[in-house]
Amino acid sequence: MTSTSTPSANSLREAMVREVVANRAHVGVPLSPAVEKALAQVPREAFLPGLDLKEVYTDQAVVTKRDNKRGVALSSVSAPTVIALMLDRADIRPGHRVLEIGSGGYNAALISELVGADGQVTSIDIDAEVIDRAHRCLVGAGYTDVHLGVADGEYGFADRAPFDRIVITAGAWDVPAAWAEQLVPGGRLVVPKRIRGLTRCLTLEHHGQGLWSALAQDMCGFVRITGAGEHWEQMPYLNDTDGRRVGLRLEDGPDVDVQPLREALIQEPTTVWAEVLIAYDEATDAQDLWLATVIDDWALLTADPGAVKAKIVKPTWNHGTPALIAADGASFAYRTLRRHPDLENRWQFGAIGHGPSGPDAAQQLCALMEEWDRHHRGGPGPDITLVPAHTPDDQLPSGRVVNKRHTRMVLHWATTP
Repeated sequence: MTSTSTPSANSLREAMVREVVANRAHVGVPLSPAVEKALAQVPREAFLPGLDLKEVYTDQAVVTKRDNKRGVALSSVSAPTVIALMLDRADIRPGHRVLEIGSGGYNAALISELVGADGQVTSIDIDAEVIDRAHRCLVGAGYTDVHLGVADGEYGFADRAPFDRIVITAGAWDVPAAWAEQLVPGGRLVVPKRIRGLTRCLTLEHHGQGLWSALAQDMCGFVRITGAGEHWEQMPYLNDTDGRRVGLRLEDGPDVDVQPLREALIQEPTTVWAEVLIAYDEATDAQDLWLATVIDDWALLTADPGAVKAKIVKPTWNHGTPALIAADGASFAYRTLRRHPDLENRWQFGAIGHGPSGPDAAQQLCALMEEWDRHHRGGPGPDITLVPAHTPDDQLPSGRVVNKRHTRMVLHWATTP
């Protein structure tokens, strides 16, 4: 007779922690003992009731509320590896006062473990249903000291300020003044920041008077922040056939006349190959951010799987491939990839251009990828500074300026040897 047994929550939690530790070590950023201990202490299943335990302890995000009309997630419990990264970057210590914006309960419980009995945890969300759910889960798990509030994260939570750390668990388009005002001098803000359509988890140190500098930047993905800080990008479709849609995601402009670009898409494309190779499992996030920094008329090309299967487009990534719109407004080019014909496990970047200026646009995009390869590949990435929106140009550090409602972000790339 064969017996079977179901893994316990404790054993699955231990396995999850081992996986998170291994993932952090693999990228060269070991997990701190404090965060590792917190992950081992907090029962994640208490914040995902009704979900199979194996799914609870899989290293993935779980959506807990969705807007079915718009087809977007409104709230989620983030993947353990991402949570661990953000908490490590925040450097939360015993006795700290911490504000979490975007509540799911699980992250607040972890923060509670980190700050200890002498600390303070405040977790807010604009959605009362989300807060009610977080309250039930926290109380059920024994975390009764977390202060929960229904509030728009754009304005922080002045009643419980000042804070030593602020952790944002939603994708933010900008950094409002309230976050700086409610943070102690030298305090840290960890925020998934949207930069020209890309999202990077920035660890920002506040230097007073609305001046921030990034201590670290990491890949991440989060549900969009809602409320006064909400910002939706343009998404004109170049092909809107159901199941074969091709679009251009434009977060900070440019404004485009979509009809000439639609006509360009159906014209014969031009493919140009760059002298830039990559291993199949190598990340492209550094090149993505570099291209977003240097291309003025920047966009992200998106495509349904059906559009790729039908060979309407051949992007490197269906959900957002770097693209540039040519000066004539009737042409564009986007990044592509092919297996290298002669080298094993090597792939080659290229660009596909459409429209009258498509060949030139493809050449331009390839030249920029080659510049990244020569001068920035393997480097530390850009220095990122945020200053108040009213800061004049002559007081900005050198670099690419991305203007937002509350801030001006400057990205400066140093040349690698």
